[in-house]
Amino acid sequence: MLDLIILSLNFFICFLISIAIWCGPKDVDLHSSSTGGTEREPDGLIFIGKEEDIKKSQRITAKINGREIVVFYYEGKFHALDSRCYRKIFSCVISDIDGQVCIVCPWHKFKITLETGEGLYEGINPLELSPTPKWQSKGIKQRIHKVTTDKGNVYVSPPDLSVSFDSDYFAGKYKNGDELAMGK
Repeated sequence: MLDLIILSLNFFICFLISIAIWCGPKDVDLHSSSTGGTEREPDGLIFIGKEEDIKKSQRITAKINGREIVVFYYEGKFHALDSRCYRKIFSCVISDIDGQVCIVCPWHKFKITLETGEGLYEGINPLELSPTPKWQSKGIKQRIHKVTTDKGNVYVSPPDLSVSFDSDYFAGKYKNGDELAMGK
């Protein structure tokens, strides 16, 4: 009986380790000083990393003035946006939705375009005789950041905070690494 308990416990621990590896961070955290220090170029751009490194990992996280962003490399293009969706953190899947490359929030299934930061939803027009679901925009929900590449380096423009987006709430809430337990 004791052997069965030990074997079950061993199996359970291996199961938890495999889930942790599978779900664990795939990002590399650069520039994560407590002050959010980053390398600024003379033109105001912020160095994020080497182009080849980001291409290999497909994504990288960095902090800009304490604000965590994620830079994705997908289908030959770099995209940067706040690392938390307008509700939760991005440990996400990238999908093509109606011809647009989107991030899909793993908790809420929110779809956010990488190009514009728009939230998408599938809705119907009840006035149609046979309503068919179509992808529609909720408007821009996610702050995106302009990415520039030069001589094998990847840079991000500092965010224009004169305009606010829904993702700013969570970017500010977790600005200094506070990981509050929040309900879905």
